[in-house]
Parts: sequence; C-alpha cells; structure tokens
Amino acid sequence: MQIKAPDLGVDSAEVAEILVKVGDVISENDSLILAESDKASVEVPSPVGGTVTSVLVKVGDSISEGTALFEVEVGQSDSTSKAEAQEVPQEPKEEPQAPTAEEPKSEPAPSAVSGGASQTHSLPDLGVDSAEVAEVLVKVGDSVTEGQSLLLVESDKASVEVPAPLDGVVEAILVNAGDTVTNGQAFITIKGGSAPAQTSAPSEPKAEVKADTPKAEAPKAPAQTSAPASGAKLPEAEVNARAKDAHAGPAVRKLARELGVDISLVKGTAPHGRILKEDLFGYVKSVISSASTKPTASVASGSAISLPPLPDMSNKEIWGEIEVQDLSRLQKVSIPQLNLNTLLPQVTQFDLADITDTEAMRNELKAEFKAQGVSLTILAFIVKAVAYALTQHPKFNSHVSDDNTQMIIRKSVNMGIAVATDDGLIVPVIRDAQAKGIRQLAIEIGELAKKARDKKLSAKDLQGASFTISSQGNMGGTYFTPLVNHPQVAILGISESTYQPRWNGKEFEPRLMLPLSLSYDHRTINGADAAVFTRYIAKLLADPRRILL
Repeated sequence: MQIKAPDLGVDSAEVAEILVKVGDVISENDSLILAESDKASVEVPSPVGGTVTSVLVKVGDSISEGTALFEVEVGQSDSTSKAEAQEVPQEPKEEPQAPTAEEPKSEPAPSAVSGGASQTHSLPDLGVDSAEVAEVLVKVGDSVTEGQSLLLVESDKASVEVPAPLDGVVEAILVNAGDTVTNGQAFITIKGGSAPAQTSAPSEPKAEVKADTPKAEAPKAPAQTSAPASGAKLPEAEVNARAKDAHAGPAVRKLARELGVDISLVKGTAPHGRILKEDLFGYVKSVISSASTKPTASVASGSAISLPPLPDMSNKEIWGEIEVQDLSRLQKVSIPQLNLNTLLPQVTQFDLADITDTEAMRNELKAEFKAQGVSLTILAFIVKAVAYALTQHPKFNSHVSDDNTQMIIRKSVNMGIAVATDDGLIVPVIRDAQAKGIRQLAIEIGELAKKARDKKLSAKDLQGASFTISSQGNMGGTYFTPLVNHPQVAILGISESTYQPRWNGKEFEPRLMLPLSLSYDHRTINGADAAVFTRYIAKLLADPRRILL
C-alpha cells in the first residue's frame, strides 16, 4: 500500500530527515520522516505495520497533505486482525478488564488474539502546545472506525476533532472533558484494528524505545533508568511543561515523557539544534555516569513562574463579600504566555502619525471597495505600511535564539492582528503581508475578524506570527504599552486618532493624528533603532505613496 502525508498543520513543509529505508520492518506509529516548516518539526508516523518497499521522497523535497511518501508491504498480522475483529465483535465486552500489557505476553501470535490486540494511542500534533478536552465523543465499549472523531479539543478558540487511528472497540479512555492535553499524550486504548501485536504494549516503554530506533542505538539507551539531572524521574506533567520550547519532534517528546527526562536540558545535534533520540539517550547516559548534579536542573522555564498564593478570603470581616467566577478558557491558556512575556526587558516608544491624507484616500476608495463587498478600514493601510517597514528594518521581524547569541531573521512578514471577541483577545495571522496589496489585506482582515467572532479560527490561523499589531480603534485612550508576544521582539499599539492643531509654517491647521505605541525587546533592539523605526512607520502612514518608491 502507499503511505501519503497527513495534514501537517501547514500548507507545505520540507523533508528534513528520512527515518527509514527500503527493507525496514515498521510498526504502526513508527516515525517515517521528519518534516520542518517555520521552525516547527513534525514527525510523520506510519498508519500501518509492514515492510518498506519504496521511498518516494528525498531530503529537501517540499511535501503537503496527500503527497505520496512510501510504498509498504503490509504484514500478515495487519490483514488478519481486521478480519478477526469482524468475526468476533462481542469479544471485548466479555473481557473489558483484561490488562493491555498482558495480551502480547500470553498470546504472542497475532492470529491468536481474537479481535486484535489492545493498543494505547497518543494524540497527534494539535497545532498548539496544549489544548483543553471540550468533549469526549465515545465511551468504553463503543465500536469505532478509522477516521471517526473520538475527542473534541479546543484552544484559543480553535476546535480540533481527534480521529480514530484504526478500527476497533474502545477499551479505555484516558482523558476527561476539561483536562488539558498535549501533543503525544496517551488518550485512548482500542482493541482490534490493523496494527501488529508487538506494538500493543503501552506499559512497556523500553520495548518501544528499541522499536523506534532504527539505527541500532537501542543498546545505548539506558531505558531501565529514567534519569533527569536530579537523578529522579520527573512526572509527565512537569516533563511537558519543561519541553514547551524544546526543538524536538513528537516521537522524541514521547520518549522524554517515558524516561522522565527534562528535555530542555538536552542539546540537539541535528540542524537548527533539533533534538534526536540519540541526543536523548546520550544525555541519560551522561547523567547516570556523572556523580555531580547540574545546578540548572532545578531551574524551570517560564511555565514554572507563578505569583504567591492568595490569602484566605473567607473572613468576611476583613475581605467583605466575594463572588467566585471561572476564568474563560482563553484567559486560562493565555496566562502562561503572559507570564513569559513579562520576563522580557521591554521598553515602549511613542510617536504620532499624521494620517490626514491617508484617511482622505481611504474615503475616496471606500465606496468602490464597498460595492465589491470589501470593507476598507484604516487598519489595512497600517498593516501595509508596517509590513513594508519590516522589510526595511528586518531586526524587528526576528527572534532571539534560546542561547541569546543569535538573531533569527524572518524573511516573510506574518502579521498578527489582535481581535477583540466576547471571550477575550485573540491574534489571527495574515501570512506574507509584505507581498499583498491594500485590497487583499482588507479582505483578509475582514475574513479573520469574522472567523474570530464566530469562533471558527483554525490552528493554522493562529500560528507563525512574526510581528503583531494591536489596535484599540475607537475604544478611547491616547497611548498604551502593549506586551511583546514572545518569541517576537516587537509589537505596535494603535490608539484612537484625533484631530489636533499642527503648525504648517504659516498657521495652525487641523490634522488627523494617529498615536503609535511600539513595545520592543531591549535585548536585541536599542532605543535609537526603535525611535527610527517608529518614525519611519509614521512617515509611511502620512504618505502611502512612499511604499511604491
């Protein structure tokens, strides 16, 4: 059969590494290739077990959903298990409590396991670091088919349905509505389907470590000793928290969870500092052989930062009457990122842009655009001007490397636009804004704003911003200090424009002035650069014809 690329979470990605070769015997969920795009890495798993007969892509190829990747000769166990599952559909109900890990030991032959083997499956890449389970769509005992929706998860107003990876009967559901889940987290156990029996023991991570390592590295892996730098195995929740910013694929992250390793302490040897399984094994081996403990082992990333606990609020004589209200989901998921943003050394530069002539141009074009079904707002002009300014001042369209030694310049301007909704502020992204005209920008701004209000933004709509504009529109105020959204290095705040008297050399005349508030990361941008950049944006907004020169 032919294995094709699933939804990668982006329109296209580049093949960074091919993890198997012709002749390799693979199991379901074994990683086949590593694809990279915009510093995000995705390991593509095998949907079946079998033998690789042909590799249809090479390193450097650009792939997208549906691209043919491999030809695989499916093993006998894959074809027999489905047939057996159809012949004995009631078997799982007779033994609902059978331990998952025991089946391959007592009945090693796949054909002897009526209805197929039990397998625990992990969540795919959700497009975000974490999400909340909004609804569990199946229950224990249900028969499911491959592709059927099992869970509905939500994050930042993006909803994702998690499909069943294969046919079978639900034996156990490992998450509940309201739980926060992450990529690669085990979420369901299904009996039946087409996977080989040897991959069905989720309680034996040592066996999985060896099966997932095609380069004969299994002997190097001290899988029996799960050792972070402190010498004790970290709980899965803490491993997930520390792995937030690690440059590693889902399979490596899963292995780190199984070993209880703080992956943020592991140095990656692949291009761009990506962490391989070999790097993880080498780190564990070095920890075991080292008699000393690294002083950084107890230092967590920004996710560990929290405020002191509240005092006891139950004493009405001191605190008076209180009311408890739950934070919205958007507020809850925003708190860790906001905590991280406050760690940056931020400074804000203020300026005024004379948009009198630009507003006059907008009013001339507004009726024409409206007849075409396009709402032309001043924001479209602002996005165009800022996108052009970023191409002329690229350090504002960058990130600072994790070790604070390099500036990573973005070649494309992916403009985040803060949108206010009933549930809070969200930031959808206009991609390649520098290459789009006023009309196209106006169309996309309107479409994203509508999707945000209707809660129909996808994970793709919210990812990859390199710079953000936060406009307070007609809400009032003069200036404000927006928070830089890490890993970006700057954000532009727009306040309400007002007519102000300006001296033209002979007299005062009313001019429409737009307040600009540029917050920036002082680690990479100094005050002089910020002043020049903000003034440059003001000049472009005063006369948009400069963009054409």
